[in-house]
Amino acid sequence: MSSQNSPIIRVLLADDHVVVRAGIRQFLEQTSDIQVVAEASNGKEACELIEHFKPDVAVLDIQMPLMSGIEVTRWVRSNHLSIGILVLTAYDDAPYVQAVLQAGSNGYVLKTAEPQDIIEGVRDVFHGKSVLDVTLAQKLITKLVGKTESQLIEPLTDRELQTLTLTAKGFTNKAIGMQLGISDRTVQNHLANIFQKLNAESRTEAVMRAVSLGLISTNIAEIP
Repeated sequence: MSSQNSPIIRVLLADDHVVVRAGIRQFLEQTSDIQVVAEASNGKEACELIEHFKPDVAVLDIQMPLMSGIEVTRWVRSNHLSIGILVLTAYDDAPYVQAVLQAGSNGYVLKTAEPQDIIEGVRDVFHGKSVLDVTLAQKLITKLVGKTESQLIEPLTDRELQTLTLTAKGFTNKAIGMQLGISDRTVQNHLANIFQKLNAESRTEAVMRAVSLGLISTNIAEIP
């Protein structure tokens, strides 16, 4: 829940349907800590507005004219822009989810989700967490469950497993470092090794693969 002392989260909305944007904007701005600073009707416009306004969080649809939400996400990451990206879409197919996460999105939420879940998704992305609808998470686990531990390049060390467990609980790099008594850079190094060993390209994908391999419990994982 937000409080009067919460920072204002500046959001860009990108969706080619005017009515959809209006609806999302309406319930986002009913909160005291979220402000929609710009709206885009296509992917190219989204990139231009992101570059101009530098929002804290971009809420993107997948299917948009000129550039898709996935292409916008790749553009943001390739330009090293430190903004959170939440994909809000009607597509719930595992390949879409995987492509979005691999592109660098911080979250993937369905348009059929409750408004409060979308609001909390924006807040979580702003605070450095990743967000994934429970149903979508289960689909990813099912897709990955065929992989076995023998496919790991090499086993995770105890410290890497500790890092991954805290990642699954939604801890940021800084919080993980404080918990383990190590620097942010060391946490980043551990995560890089984890990604390589699990053949993952994002925190969420690493957690999903670790769950499917039985390295961490589904009771621990909260989709970081």
